[in-house]
Amino acid sequence: MLQAEAAAPTSGTYFDSALQTYAIRLLPADYVATDLPLALVTLLGSCVAACLYDPGVAVGGMNHFMLPGGDDGDATSARYGANAMELLINDLLKRGARRSRLQAKVFGGGNVLSGFHSDPIGTRNARFVLDYLHAENIPVRAQDLGDIHARKVGFFPQTGRTLVKRLPSTRDDAIVVAERQLYGRLARAPATGSVELF
Repeated sequence: MLQAEAAAPTSGTYFDSALQTYAIRLLPADYVATDLPLALVTLLGSCVAACLYDPGVAVGGMNHFMLPGGDDGDATSARYGANAMELLINDLLKRGARRSRLQAKVFGGGNVLSGFHSDPIGTRNARFVLDYLHAENIPVRAQDLGDIHARKVGFFPQTGRTLVKRLPSTRDDAIVVAERQLYGRLARAPATGSVELF
């Protein structure tokens, strides 16, 4: 375990007092793959985080995606699950992981936004990540998906150890406000690619 006084192992890290280790915080549309002895931490509402790791080489990573699929014209964006999964897997493979040894733990997909009763975003995100991992033959070793709770996730990529804290269910907390703003920006974003209007 690293001491608080020790130098951070890489730029962009902070010392997480709850986890008692250095950590990297992921925001929506982020992904990180690493072999460093630190934690990857994120807060999830209706978004999903897939934590993938290869125990054979002690490398792992996490993504944080907002929607299951779509095309924002940028294949390097981890906003959508399809991109986020491919980007994370490819980065892990570059770091020595083998696809055949990858294991997954998945979290989030809470239906924290009120007013979405028919096929809510959280449910779609949770369904997507499980379907994707099944299709890729990556076993899911743990999951905490759905319900109405936001979650804080701490993932240790070298070992696959994961800590999840369910946050009190409230429809007006900071996570819900932030998600409403993010989804509002997505709805207003201009469409890319060829579109024929009639």
